[in-house]
Amino acid sequence: MKILVTGGAGFIGSAVVREIINHTNNIVINVDKLTYAGNLESLDSIANSDRYHFAQVDICDREALDKLFTHYQPDAVMHLAAESHVDRSIDGPAAFIETNIIGTYTLLEAARHYWNSLNGEDKERFRFHHISTDEVYGDLHGTQDLFTETTPYAPSSPYSASKASSDHLVRAWHRTYGLPTIVTNCSNNYGPYHFPEKLIPLTILNALEGKPLPVYGDGSQIRDWLYVEDHARALYKVVTEGEVGETYNIGGHNERKNIDVVKTICAILDELKPNHPNGIKQYADLITFVTDRPGHDYRYAIDASKIANTLNWRPEETFESGIRKTVIWYLENQAWCRNIKDGSYARVRAGIINRSTEESKQ
Repeated sequence: MKILVTGGAGFIGSAVVREIINHTNNIVINVDKLTYAGNLESLDSIANSDRYHFAQVDICDREALDKLFTHYQPDAVMHLAAESHVDRSIDGPAAFIETNIIGTYTLLEAARHYWNSLNGEDKERFRFHHISTDEVYGDLHGTQDLFTETTPYAPSSPYSASKASSDHLVRAWHRTYGLPTIVTNCSNNYGPYHFPEKLIPLTILNALEGKPLPVYGDGSQIRDWLYVEDHARALYKVVTEGEVGETYNIGGHNERKNIDVVKTICAILDELKPNHPNGIKQYADLITFVTDRPGHDYRYAIDASKIANTLNWRPEETFESGIRKTVIWYLENQAWCRNIKDGSYARVRAGIINRSTEESKQ
């Protein structure tokens, strides 16, 4: 197969690209605008594969998308490109409307135009897989309820509202135009190559530098944590085996309070890096409670029984095994982290971008 992955330089997208290149014989076309969170260094391990191609393209650019579809003739689209940070969406929602809604619409239309040009088995085989979030469902206030594929949408932030909008567009393009779409909604991801503004990598890196570990409110918010490589395996299974028109929820079966996540990281660091900075006795001494985020959802929890029962997917990592792997990865990949912090990860794009831009024009 030839799979066009949007947002393949992002956290989840790069995990999907690595999964496909490392564990299948398929070809990947990575389409990424390379905004602040796009990092090509996350793909260094597979960048020289003859089955990997990169194009710096904005999914809002219809002309460029049409050229990519014509040139590469993909069998499937895995759409991960999105603005995804809730705090950023509160401070500046316009980019989320542009990328998550207008971008998804533009990609759908480019895919529909391409799909309508296909015949026979090629048309029958094509899939448009839209990757979304459990945040579209709002939050859960009880301790037993779970998000299912039929849970009504009730987004709380500009980010989740924009993702909910994109989900509705994808389903409408299937029902109205017959485009063969599949939607997945996932719980919170964590693991290697996670951009440092997110809770888990921020906690690890701040702790190592002896900086405060900010926790919203009292830290009682609950999330279901999914190891990113488990998610990548699930997404590949969905795009290759999932049923057209269906939605699959993907979760890690690992509910934890935010404060407990931070304390777990601190305990692992106490063990692995016992030389504490700034004279502190334990990393948990750095925990600092800060004013809660506006509209902060209390609890997310996924019922992933559908994908388990119909596609035989289950996460391989527990939270305990996954978080330890994650901490160790950050300890062993400080150069990657430094390049994020000093901005050099953005500067190394130049040569690759120039090459990919010429490639996308062919």
